[in-house]
Amino acid sequence: MPLIEYDEPERFIAGTVGEPGQRTFFLQAVQGPRITTVSLEKEQVAVLAERLNALLDEVGQSDEQVLPPDNDPLSTPIEDEFRVSTLSLAWVADVQRVVIECHDRDVQLEDSGDEVVELTEPDATVLRIVLSPVAAREFARRGLATVASGRPPCPFCGAPLEASGHICPRANGYRR
Repeated sequence: MPLIEYDEPERFIAGTVGEPGQRTFFLQAVQGPRITTVSLEKEQVAVLAERLNALLDEVGQSDEQVLPPDNDPLSTPIEDEFRVSTLSLAWVADVQRVVIECHDRDVQLEDSGDEVVELTEPDATVLRIVLSPVAAREFARRGLATVASGRPPCPFCGAPLEASGHICPRANGYRR
């Protein structure tokens, strides 16, 4: 199984390319000259950021320490290694680190009684990122901000609004 691993990279960010409504979402890890980019869905970014915050709250990692905000664009060239199918998240208590894995295939879990074992196909590609709690909080902050920076929701139906408006089903088909 090809494993791309970053142990506390200089940058690990969520970013987009394109206009709201037409954006492609990416995760990008940078360590020195090495850059790894993977593409994924907007909802995957949102869930990962939310679950990171929940995990850090659960293990008692407060957000008192903060890194300077990383609002710089994605590093170029932006060429995705693969499209993320499955994300996994873990807390390693003895080293106080978060581990994020991005898989290019669906992952199957097998419960052997004592522990749950992850079964991956031999030719599957995995991007593994190890982050400090502070870096994980910064990733979550930026990830949620990136997701929220898209098209605003319609105040009536909640569907995304285009710049030209949309035909709102809650307004009996009148354009909003």
